[in-house]
Amino acid sequence: MGIRHSLSRSSHHSLSRFLRLGSALGATSALGAGILACPAAAAEPQPSPSHTAGSQPSPPGTAEQQPDYAKQAALVDQEDQRIMQTRSVLTAILQIGGNATAQWKRPQLFGSAHGKTLVLPPSISGKAYTVADLEKYGGKYFQKQSDGSYLLGVHVFLADGAELVLSNPAGPLVIRMGSLPGAFSSIVSFGGSIKVEGTPRQPVKITSWDARLRRPDTQVSDGRAYIRAVGGDFKMKYAEVSHLGFYSGRTGGIALTGTDRPASAVKRLSKEQRHAAKQRRLQKNKEGGTTGGGGPGDLETEQPRGTATHIPAADLVTGAIDHSTISGNAFGLFVSGSNQTQITGDTIKDSLVDGLVLHRFTKNANVHGTTVTGSGGDGFVLSRATEKIRVTDCTAERNEGNGFTVNGQALADGPSASGESLERFGDSSVNNSVARDNGRYGVELLGGDKLAVQHSKIIGGAMGIVVRDGASGVQISGNQLSGQSEQGIALRDGVRDASLAGNTVVGARTGIYLRNASGTLVGNVVKGASAHGITLVGDAKGSQVRDNTLSGSGTSAVSASRAHGKVKRADNNTEGWNDTASLWTKAKRYAKPMNLIWFGVLSLVILSMLRARGNGGLRVRRVGVHPYELQRPLDERPVIALPRRVEAAARATAQAVSHRLHGPSPAHGSRPLHGSHHHLPDLLNLTGSDLVRASTRQSAPRPEGEGLE
Repeated sequence: MGIRHSLSRSSHHSLSRFLRLGSALGATSALGAGILACPAAAAEPQPSPSHTAGSQPSPPGTAEQQPDYAKQAALVDQEDQRIMQTRSVLTAILQIGGNATAQWKRPQLFGSAHGKTLVLPPSISGKAYTVADLEKYGGKYFQKQSDGSYLLGVHVFLADGAELVLSNPAGPLVIRMGSLPGAFSSIVSFGGSIKVEGTPRQPVKITSWDARLRRPDTQVSDGRAYIRAVGGDFKMKYAEVSHLGFYSGRTGGIALTGTDRPASAVKRLSKEQRHAAKQRRLQKNKEGGTTGGGGPGDLETEQPRGTATHIPAADLVTGAIDHSTISGNAFGLFVSGSNQTQITGDTIKDSLVDGLVLHRFTKNANVHGTTVTGSGGDGFVLSRATEKIRVTDCTAERNEGNGFTVNGQALADGPSASGESLERFGDSSVNNSVARDNGRYGVELLGGDKLAVQHSKIIGGAMGIVVRDGASGVQISGNQLSGQSEQGIALRDGVRDASLAGNTVVGARTGIYLRNASGTLVGNVVKGASAHGITLVGDAKGSQVRDNTLSGSGTSAVSASRAHGKVKRADNNTEGWNDTASLWTKAKRYAKPMNLIWFGVLSLVILSMLRARGNGGLRVRRVGVHPYELQRPLDERPVIALPRRVEAAARATAQAVSHRLHGPSPAHGSRPLHGSHHHLPDLLNLTGSDLVRASTRQSAPRPEGEGLE
């Protein structure tokens, strides 16, 4: 019981500290002053010591403006701390409940060492805050100027569930956000909703403003005003926004940020559910603490839900930016942790870093009819961990980096301290778009699965379309490329199963280039190439090159001499190719092992033909000559008929042999000869001459008519 009572008193003591902190933050004489007191901020500009009278300040990007990245990074961290502290104090106050905190549920100024913040909690009436409310609650920190514009000299924090609408149906609305060295204003929504609504004829204009110089702030090294939506919803239509932001994406100008780790399971409670949860908390406070009991080391945890307990950063931000112009921002437009953001008909120009950045965990976004020009980095960037992004009918022109960059690589390639997933991302595409005269590549695809560039025009740049870093299942089809100084389309560094079909490449040194990559190249047209139409280098196993039309002038239309692995080539039209290779180069091109073997076999056949010469020359292909003309018939000899006496002589000889072997009959008293192993002539007592005479005598012809004895 004593432990629970002490915990309860400690809890009440902490809440009292929050109340005292809120009182201190709200006092006008507290830790800091506003960024600008509007009447005083309109003083005449004082020239810098480095400028003489009548001289103009140096434009941004000159040698006089040296970036101080360490200082800018510190300012970003300072802004993060200010936002989190403001939200923590507001959340603690709203959790207390009762009449004691009713006054804190109204708009008021919180002070800190980093300047004042106008906090806008959810409206009691449920209505959205307007420009009139900013003027009412901001006091001297949001005042209308003589030219009809408004000057904002304070940070604005829109709490979870609150809504702010910046529009002026009666006329044009111009908001100048104060931005001085080391002190700048901002508009940040943390789970709320911001709407900027203009008209085609009277767009809402928002810019940073250096009241000393009476011009937009172009110096970013000391921080600059920005707009940011953390979770919640952001919509902007028919607006002109310029010269906002510095250093990071979330402070880069206009930023829509969710979380690095979106949790789809976290859902908001309804208004009734939040009120019910509030009543339960109040009841527990009256009962002297939680009902769970336990010791001082026990922690009570609950699932994030409701305004008071859930973390807004765990929510994805949604937004729509339509028909607006953004110029001179650090990052033109930065989106992360977003779902189904729509960016339509916008113009983003002269960004200091990248133009349009869709960062981590942005998914299902559509970018249509948007133009990005003059960025210091890339025009359009789809970073790692983005998926299912559709970019259609967009233009990237004169950016110093790539026109379009699509990165589908995994967040890690192995164990990492943050435990990032090894999953690759993809299913994003660039369709019917134009990349013109960008400093590096027209389109670059890095890793990922099922990325696509289709029916787009790529003009100029070192290379047109570059695919690398192990991308798989990439589809490059129906594109028109011209004016590249090196390669029209390049696949390299582990790209597998790419499909290139129906592309036209004009004027590149090499039309299509594959290095350690495989793909199917079908129906492409290369015109005016000066080195090769198609080049394959390294491991190209499984590649197919067929039905392509190649014209130009160079050492070969299809160069695969430096490739290894089975490459199928068929039905490529190279009639328009002017082969400028030397005789030695051509010899090396055909001096393959199998070619040499077949050449040797053919040489042997030809040599045999040359040696097979007859009286009339070669016997092969002599028209009108019988093939057996040189053959001669065999000699004709008479047939010799053997007389019948030969048979009688043979019988007489057999009888004589039998008589000598077996002897006379027993009547004569002679003994037969034994020992068949004796030599036959010896047994017969016949000499060789006797045998010859007997044979001659028996074979002599008989007189006609004489019979056998």
